[in-house]
Amino acid sequence: MRKADFTYNILFFCLVFIIGTAHTKDTVFQKRIQLEENEQWWGGFVVDGPLMPFGDFLYSIELHGDRTGNQSQPLLVSNMGRYVWCEDPVHIEFKDDELIVSSKYSEIIRGKSGSTLREAFQFVSRQYFPASGKLPDSLLFIRPQYNTWIELMYDQNQADILKYANAIIENGFPPGVLMIDDNWQEDYGVWEFKAEKFPDPKAMIHQLHDLGFRVMLWVCPFVSADSREYRELKQKQLLIRKNTDQGLPAIIRWWNGASAVLDLTNPAAEQWFVGTLKELQKKYGVDGFKLDAGDAHFYTGEIKSFKQAHSNTHSELFARIGLHFPLNEYRACWKMGGQPLAQRLRDKSCDWNDLRKLIPGIVAQGLDGYAFTCPDMIGGGQFRSFLNLEKIDQELVVRSAQCHALMPMMQFSVAPWRVLDEKHLNIARSMAKLHAEFGPYIFKLARQSAMTGEPVARHMEYVFPHQGFEKVNDQFMLGDSIIVAPVLKQNAAKRIVRFPAGKWQGEDGKIVNGPANLEIVAPLERLPRFKLKDY
Repeated sequence: MRKADFTYNILFFCLVFIIGTAHTKDTVFQKRIQLEENEQWWGGFVVDGPLMPFGDFLYSIELHGDRTGNQSQPLLVSNMGRYVWCEDPVHIEFKDDELIVSSKYSEIIRGKSGSTLREAFQFVSRQYFPASGKLPDSLLFIRPQYNTWIELMYDQNQADILKYANAIIENGFPPGVLMIDDNWQEDYGVWEFKAEKFPDPKAMIHQLHDLGFRVMLWVCPFVSADSREYRELKQKQLLIRKNTDQGLPAIIRWWNGASAVLDLTNPAAEQWFVGTLKELQKKYGVDGFKLDAGDAHFYTGEIKSFKQAHSNTHSELFARIGLHFPLNEYRACWKMGGQPLAQRLRDKSCDWNDLRKLIPGIVAQGLDGYAFTCPDMIGGGQFRSFLNLEKIDQELVVRSAQCHALMPMMQFSVAPWRVLDEKHLNIARSMAKLHAEFGPYIFKLARQSAMTGEPVARHMEYVFPHQGFEKVNDQFMLGDSIIVAPVLKQNAAKRIVRFPAGKWQGEDGKIVNGPANLEIVAPLERLPRFKLKDY
């Protein structure tokens, strides 16, 4: 071969490679799936749990740069045993009896395993996000949780935290995990107690331990730009940068202002953050952390990181911090199904519409692979709802406590003894005690989930396939044998409960022979629940 021909061939193949690479980058991977008759689908965004199942209406959503404030997963599973998975964010669209799933990052995987929702989920769980065999801390399941946010908001301080904890005990509520929320720290990224608010944090935590609590602190990946820690992290290039030649740290807008953010694609940034949190444990006796604000949409725009990554991967890396701490909680997560992380639903308002979102949200978490789930704070996590005592709906707070009571976890924040009269307080207290009573059983289910990946709180369709339960979103299964059917409507003292085949014994001792749809009397003090007899 002549030298000129050789040179030409090299240039030709280089050109082909460049064109091929560019084409691959712009290629949209896509699968179009014709829906079967009566086929229903779950997955994607947990926040859209109240809309699930999909299949009968137009629906379109983009998972890349997730702005929904809750967990998500590049997964869909159907009641006909079919599934869709991708290793990267996808766009999901249901229209004209067709499911269209697209990704600009990687191949879409589709398949079928069995003929039920459970068989499809079990397959994808084993194949794509296998259960780790590990659990979050047991106390998250077996006792109620308490969060200081509603009572103290941005005024977290030692005296009032101890007052809140002592009031829990004095009012007859069982102690459990106590979460100290945002603004205990000197600044974002400056993870040290404020000296003027916490004169002796080590003694405070010791007192909380003596009362029977384990203590979590709120943290986030943000770093205030006028702090010493910012300057140190900037010097070491451990912060997300602007996508410019100067490479200055990017300043990200979030709900508490504008801050730099850790670049967790750099192992040194992870080491710094984990080391800082472990030092809090060593120095003060802190037990764990509520890890907040790791939402994917904070990582969109013109940014640059140590390793190239799309926005959802940054969210995933923040979630992995929790694997170092068995006592953890997340509100936003990406692709962490099967892992020992406690996952809470996003903040809800104190209204009946948001109360009705809890059950579909919890079962959607489970069907996305997040088994260790917690609803939002009892009565809602929006503090403005509780500023005017005269406007607080006591009935809603009680029904919310009932909805939480037999979920994998339950979490108080507003102090029930502050907002409820004696009648309503007694019911809320009984629900906290009911959760503690069921704690060993709930934890048994959680241990099984750690091995199998299956949800603790399950959709009716998951346990009883092809019996007409696919659109039942106001009751759920605790494991395979207990139906939980709280009242979710204002001024209601009865509700319809849908029973599968079998003998179901209510907590009142009465037997229901299924299948049946029965109107159940449920005055304010009753949480209807039914156990499969002889199970």
